[in-house]
Amino acid sequence: MVRSNTNALGIIFPNIYDKLVSELTNERLMASIPFGSRYRMIDFLLSSMVNCGIDNISILVRENYFSLTDHLGSGREWDLARKNGGLNIFPPFAQKSMSVYGGRIEAMAGILGFLRAQKEKYVVMSDTNIAMNFDFNAMINAHVASGADITVAYKKEEIPADTAAMREDSSKGTYYTYDIDEEGRINGLHINSNKSGVQNYGMNVYVMERELLIDTINTAFISGGIYFERDILLPHLEDMKICGYEYTGYTARILSLKGYFDENMKLLDDDNLDALFSGHSIYTKIRDDNPTRYIGDAKASNVMIADGCVIEGEVENSILFRGVKVGKGAKVKNCILMQDTIVEDGADIEYVITDKKVHITEDKHLNGTDSFPVFVAKRQTV
Repeated sequence: MVRSNTNALGIIFPNIYDKLVSELTNERLMASIPFGSRYRMIDFLLSSMVNCGIDNISILVRENYFSLTDHLGSGREWDLARKNGGLNIFPPFAQKSMSVYGGRIEAMAGILGFLRAQKEKYVVMSDTNIAMNFDFNAMINAHVASGADITVAYKKEEIPADTAAMREDSSKGTYYTYDIDEEGRINGLHINSNKSGVQNYGMNVYVMERELLIDTINTAFISGGIYFERDILLPHLEDMKICGYEYTGYTARILSLKGYFDENMKLLDDDNLDALFSGHSIYTKIRDDNPTRYIGDAKASNVMIADGCVIEGEVENSILFRGVKVGKGAKVKNCILMQDTIVEDGADIEYVITDKKVHITEDKHLNGTDSFPVFVAKRQTV
């Protein structure tokens, strides 16, 4: 890992988009959703920050955070187990002024005392619904070079169909698109826009000076503000210099259960896999397992399989997390099987997502479709 960057601290919001994938967030939050056979969504963001030397990172959790704290522990795997700085997890009511927040302003208003006590000049803020290998130093450098008050990361792409849920019900989440002039300054912000074609699609990643953040959060909170984009960015487009930073790297954005399925399956393409994992390393919690074993007539084709699995049947076009067992004569095709799932002898499953510790019993047939994968909840037996 690289040396410390004492000029920036990180703030992560792990709950913002939980309602979009309610099947997966019933007992966890967006940040701890398993992804890519052995990772959690937060691993990509934490690793990106650490790889850029950001070693003072705060996570403002709202609910369902036991799985996240269990996964992160002391932060040792990310070199964040430190006496000063390191990993800080702020649950609701951790301080007298904190409460269960609705938006980023409410969340940060509860830790203003903590922010005032820090020494870093800049703050990097992000959600956790995007898996990416992000260079935060490049964004910070662009922020400093432009002389911006706030810098907003965006990507030029078409708005995915998954956003329909947010257009119909903004309580499930919001997305933002931006109008950006030739000098890179943002002069328009659209909330849940239904415009077609390629847009400047916000990534909910922001950089600004810590003192300015404290002042703007305090002012907005006193005025009843809740949402950072609506109650800080939008009202200050004219009197603040708010600039865009275009991100051109690979992103896997989770906006629905179908989107989760598709983004995982894209990693079976070597080009996508290399694009996400090339460059800096992505760290995750270590689980001491044996290498995957292929026994007897086992067959595997175009798969991503983590350690600790035992394969005796056939697996095709699928992603298997740690400790999955596929019995003799069982067939697994186009599936995502999370940690410690058991598929017994003779079972046949296709287009299925299983949560952790699911048990598919002998000779069962379970089939979804590419447009509607079947989901089996945690610890269920079929």
